[in-house]
Formats: sequence, C-alpha cells, structure tokens
Amino acid sequence: MIVGFDTADDAGVYRLRDDLALVQTLDFFTPIVDDPFDYGRIAALNSINDVWAMAGTPVTALAITCFPKSGIDFSILAEIMRGGLEVLTQNGVVLLGGHSVDNAQIMFGYSVTGIIDPNKVATNAGARPGDVLILTKPIGTGVISTAIKFAKAPAEVAAASIEVMLTAGRAAAEAMREFSVKGATDVTGFALLGHAWELACASCVTIEIDSSHVPVLPGALELARAGLLTSGDKTNREYIGADVEIADSVGNDVRSLLYDPQTAGGLLISISPASADSLLARLRKTYSHAEKIGRVLERGAHSIIVN
Repeated sequence: MIVGFDTADDAGVYRLRDDLALVQTLDFFTPIVDDPFDYGRIAALNSINDVWAMAGTPVTALAITCFPKSGIDFSILAEIMRGGLEVLTQNGVVLLGGHSVDNAQIMFGYSVTGIIDPNKVATNAGARPGDVLILTKPIGTGVISTAIKFAKAPAEVAAASIEVMLTAGRAAAEAMREFSVKGATDVTGFALLGHAWELACASCVTIEIDSSHVPVLPGALELARAGLLTSGDKTNREYIGADVEIADSVGNDVRSLLYDPQTAGGLLISISPASADSLLARLRKTYSHAEKIGRVLERGAHSIIVN
C-alpha cells in the first residue's frame, strides 16, 4: 500500500509492481440538480475526479445506485445511468457492473479503479514550503445547488454551476503528470478550506490562502448572503475547528463560500514557484478560471491562514 486512509487522501494507491499501481476510490451522493441526465454526468465526474487528483488514469467503474422500487418512474433511473455512462465513455472508463439498493432517497455514484506509475503519484502529503497553490475551478456549487433545490437560483447562475461541475479533471491530471506534481487534492465535500486543511496536515505545513484570488462562480456570493447554505457549512467549520486563522477583513459571505461543500470541484495543486506560471498557463487552456490562490509555508501556529 502506497496511499491509505491515514492521511484522508482522495483515493487509495496499491503497488502491483515497480512501474504499476492501482488507484481506487468510491463516491456517491443525492441529486443536486433537477435534470436526471445531468445528475448522472456530475456523479460520474465527481467519482472519477478522485483518481485524477492523484494524477492517475481511470480505467474501470462499478455503479452504486439507491432508488425506490415504487413511487418514482424507472425512466428517471435510466436517465441518471445514461448520463453517467456517457461521461465514463467520454473518458475511456469501462463500466463493469454495479449494485442497486431499494431506498426511498435516490443516490448515485461509482467505485472507480485507475492506474498510475508508483513514482508519479500526487498526494495530499506532497506540498512543500515555498510551493504555490493553484485552484483549477471556481467555488460556490454548494450554495447554488441549494438554491436550485428551492427554485431560487437564476437560470444563468444554475447553468454556469452545472457547466463547471461537468468540466472533467482529466486535463488537470495530464498537466500534473507533465509537470511532475507531487502535492494535490480535489475540492469536494469538505470545501476549499477543509481539503486545504487536509493537505496542510498531511504535508506538515501551513497553507496561506489569499481569498481575493479565489475564483467564485457568478451569483454564489449573493446566494450565500441570502442564507442559502448547505448543512455542510456548519460541519466543515467544525471539521477544521480552531486550526484556521481568518483575517477580519475577510467578509462573512466569502467565509461561507470557503466552507461551502463542492461537487465535482477543482483540483488544488501545490507546485514549485519556478513551474507555477507554466502550469497555470497549461491549465487555463481547459480551466479558464484557474488561479494562483496562495502559498505553502513552514508549519506555524495554524494549518490554514486566510487573508
């Protein structure tokens, strides 16, 4: 075992031989958009992202489905699975099968297996003091998904969020391999601060984030200001606890987005300053909102500092 559960990394990595290792992960969740086809596509990308976050190549998947036997038309499940299969196929991932459970609450996702060179694994223990932090996607999908649920998201805001969630992490994984990135994580349920905190703890460093440089989805700040927060806002604050120092100048709405759970979010990449600009230029070919959002410091009093 190269990477296990002890550092709360995105996926596990198991060495098969000197030049080949398996990358394995599992993720599924309840619907966050109205359209079942889009839900299936987002669920697939959210699951595969954990392999891409390790700089791996996804190969196979098993579907996980919770769906009621009665009360909801099975055509909805067919659309969910059709959306997921489309994304798998687009990214060269073979669906091997899966498992379904009769359940009142719909849930869907995949267990994904990938491959990687054991010497080229990016982990959340790979950030080093002096590194620059790059985030590939804007944040705010959590509050927007909540607004969609309560029919309070403007159409253009919902569309922009769905577009970002449906942007695959494949190009980011390819770029990480090209630039020999050793430190990275994806930004999902524990929010930007939660996953940055895991990166800091696993790497025994302090991460400093410049909140003014963090890309944000259009409309997300306004929805946060309106109180359309997920339950994850509270649990993510509890998860990090007092191990974060946030400057008084950072507004409450921005803080809410920093704690906002993401779905199919971006990758948070730690890279040496000498390579940061070149990597950012490479990433922006696919991720137009990619931005340098902070830096890695020697371990200090707090794991996270936000200015």
